[in-house]
Amino acid sequence: MIGQLLELAGPRPRIVIAFSGGLDSTVLAHRLVKARRRLAHLRLIHVDHGLQAASAEWAKACAVQARRWRVPLIVLRAAISRRKGDSPEAAARDARYALLERALEPGEVLVTAQHQDDQAETLLLQLFRGAGVAGLAAMPPIAPFGRGRLARPLLGESRAELARYATRHALTWIDDPTNLETRFSRNYLRHDVLPVIRKRWPGIDAALGRTARHMADAQSQLDTTARADLARTADGDGLNVAALRALPAARRRNALRAFVVAMGVEAPSAAQLKEITGPLLAVRADAQPDVRWPGARLRRRAGRLELEVLSQLRADSRVENVSKSWRWETERELIFNAGDRLALIDDDRGPIDLDRLPPALELRARAGGETLRPGPRARTQSLKKLLQTARLPIEDRAALPLLFGAGPKGSLLIAGDRWVDASIAANVKSRRRARLRWSHG
Repeated sequence: MIGQLLELAGPRPRIVIAFSGGLDSTVLAHRLVKARRRLAHLRLIHVDHGLQAASAEWAKACAVQARRWRVPLIVLRAAISRRKGDSPEAAARDARYALLERALEPGEVLVTAQHQDDQAETLLLQLFRGAGVAGLAAMPPIAPFGRGRLARPLLGESRAELARYATRHALTWIDDPTNLETRFSRNYLRHDVLPVIRKRWPGIDAALGRTARHMADAQSQLDTTARADLARTADGDGLNVAALRALPAARRRNALRAFVVAMGVEAPSAAQLKEITGPLLAVRADAQPDVRWPGARLRRRAGRLELEVLSQLRADSRVENVSKSWRWETERELIFNAGDRLALIDDDRGPIDLDRLPPALELRARAGGETLRPGPRARTQSLKKLLQTARLPIEDRAALPLLFGAGPKGSLLIAGDRWVDASIAANVKSRRRARLRWSHG
C-alpha cells in the first residue's frame, strides 16, 4: 500500500490521514505509521460530527491511539446543515470534507481509507441516480483537493483484506452502529444487496472497480475534447453561438458542461442542458432568452452565451460592505455579520508569519479584481481564478471574508481560511506563526 501511495503522491510526501477510528482508517493509519520514515510528515485529523451520543468518546479514543503511535492529531467538530433534498449521509460527508479541506496545509496530501468495496458501492449509487461518465468514474485514486491533494491508496483492496490485516496485527477500532442501519442507501447496498450479488458473481467488486477506471479514462478523453472545443468556441469570457451550433450535439453538451463546471458552478440537469444546447441556441438573436438553475443563469446575448453566477445567500450572510479595521495584536478576534468570527490562533505549523503581518488589517467585501500570490513559488493569480479552480460552492464564495492591508490601496493578504499571500506566509525561519480560524455565527 505504501508503494501505491508513493506512486500516487510522489517521494516523501507530507501526509494527513482522515482518521475516523473505524476499521478502515485504523488499518490505513497503522500501515503509514509503520512506514513513517518514508514520509516527510504525518499527522491525523478526526472529524467529530456530533451525530452520535458517543461521538465525544470516539474522539477521545482516537486521541489515545494517536498518542500510542506518537503521531499528532487534531479534532475538528462539524456543524451539519442539510439542504433540501440532501440525505443525512450527504450532509455529513459535505461537512466533513469542508473541514478537512480547510485544515489541509499547502502541499499536503490528505489520505482517506476508501477501499474496493466502497468503490463498488459508489459506482452503483451513481448508476441508480442516472449519473453520466464522470459520476460512474466514482472515486479517483488521487485528485486536487484544497491547497493540496487527496489520495485513496486502498481502492485496490477489499474490506475483507483490511479486516484480516487488523486481526493479524491485533488492532482495535471503533464500530459506529449507524453503519448497520439499512435505511441509509449505502448501508442497504452493503448489507442487503451486494452480498446477494456476490454469491452469483464473486468477483463483482473488482469488476466494478475496473468499470470505474474505464469511466475515468473515458472522462479524461471527454475533458480533452471539451478543452479543444472550448478553445474553438470561446468569445471573451462567453461562448460563440455559431461556433457551438457547428459542433455535433454530444460534443456541444460536453463543451457546455465543461464551461459551466470550470466556472465553479454545479452543472445544469440533463433536461436543462438539452434546453440550452437546443432551443436556446436556435432562438432568434434578439430574443435574449436564459436558462436558470440553482446558483447560475446562462443567457443568450445576440451571438454569445454568457454565464452569470448567482449568489443564493441571504443579504445578512454576506460580508458587510463597510470596512472593518482589525488591530489583531491587541484583539485576536474580529466579529462581523452579527456572529461570524475571525480569530488568529498561535500555531507552530500555521501558514501566517505574524512578524510579517501588518499590525492593522481591514476586512472588506469583494469588489472584483483582487489578486493574491498563494505561495513563494506561485505566480500572482486573481481571486476569481483561485475560487474557480477550488470549485468553492457559491454560498461559500459570497461569504468568504477578505483581509487587506490597511488603507484604500491595501492589497489582499488573506482570503478566509484558505489562501495566504506569499508576502506574509510563514517559512522554516518564522519565529511566530499562526493560522486564521473562521467560524460562522
